[in-house]
Amino acid sequence: MPADEPGQQSRRARPTLSEIAAEAGVSLPTVSKVVNGHADVAASTRARIEQLLGERNYRHPGIRRGRHAGLIDVVFNGLDSPWAVEILRGVEDWSSAHGMAAAVSSVRHGNARPASWTSALASHDTDGVLLVTSELTTDQLHQLRDEDIPLVVIDPVNLPEPDLPSVGATNWAGGISAIDHLVSCGHTRIAAIGGPESYLCSRARIDGYRSALERAGLRYDPAIVRNGDFYHEGGFLSAAELLDSRDRPTAIFAGSDQQALGVYEAARQRGLRIPQDLSVVGFDDLPVSRWLSPPLTTVRQPLAEMGRVAADMLGTLIEGLPLASRRVELATELVVRGSTAPPPGQDGKRA
Repeated sequence: MPADEPGQQSRRARPTLSEIAAEAGVSLPTVSKVVNGHADVAASTRARIEQLLGERNYRHPGIRRGRHAGLIDVVFNGLDSPWAVEILRGVEDWSSAHGMAAAVSSVRHGNARPASWTSALASHDTDGVLLVTSELTTDQLHQLRDEDIPLVVIDPVNLPEPDLPSVGATNWAGGISAIDHLVSCGHTRIAAIGGPESYLCSRARIDGYRSALERAGLRYDPAIVRNGDFYHEGGFLSAAELLDSRDRPTAIFAGSDQQALGVYEAARQRGLRIPQDLSVVGFDDLPVSRWLSPPLTTVRQPLAEMGRVAADMLGTLIEGLPLASRRVELATELVVRGSTAPPPGQDGKRA
């Protein structure tokens, strides 16, 4: 049998607190109290648990240097979006309530070494990491686990490993609700502008778009589907192409509210009125959405709540306790405002 790769054996052999509790014949909360330095455990029980922890070479997340740091790291793919601010607001709500500090950073992939940002985290005291919409390589995941740094992923770029805790939203259902609304208004030629094709959330929204069209008996036309980024300019450029086409759509589903802002500008430059000439639906329900003219119909995803739930999951891991669920998806909700109406020349009522 071939020898284990460096670090592989320690990862496989590292015990869980549940295993320690079973071996000691005590409850999981009792083991957690010992690990976290709580005093309300009988001396004989504490000694038995500490002996097992030592024999099994257990290292507790967040006290790699013998103490809690009182700090969690929040790592974003980029900080130039109000989307990130909403996520961070939820994380800060949780950290403030639990006496923790949150350090915020942005990681750029480019030509950086695969584990460069994880190496930076491992070099300072951190109790755990929230990774937001960023790629996570196998090497990076292994490095964090080797350093006993708990990790929760928010809005994962790719389908996470089964044992990797993550928080997301019902993107597929959100895409369906957006198209169902436009179909109910009477639209039959509905375009879509998605985010990066590599992003799990973007693929799910476009899949929901396609499923809703097919369910309504409408043909899915790849010629009126665009992929780019989730920002204003990408939405503007994609909308310009769609609106300059010979058979332009009467409605556009944008994969983000920022993209929808770009659609608004492309329509304005072409003398098209929203919603009289073009209906627009966004995704996110950023605070700015209700202040647009007209206010944007959009799919709300609970961004701040995603941040709070992920931080709470991370806090559970820091305490060495098991999670109730490792994959959490929070519900999206369609918010109908003034940017959608029946298509030009067709009578009807808004849904």
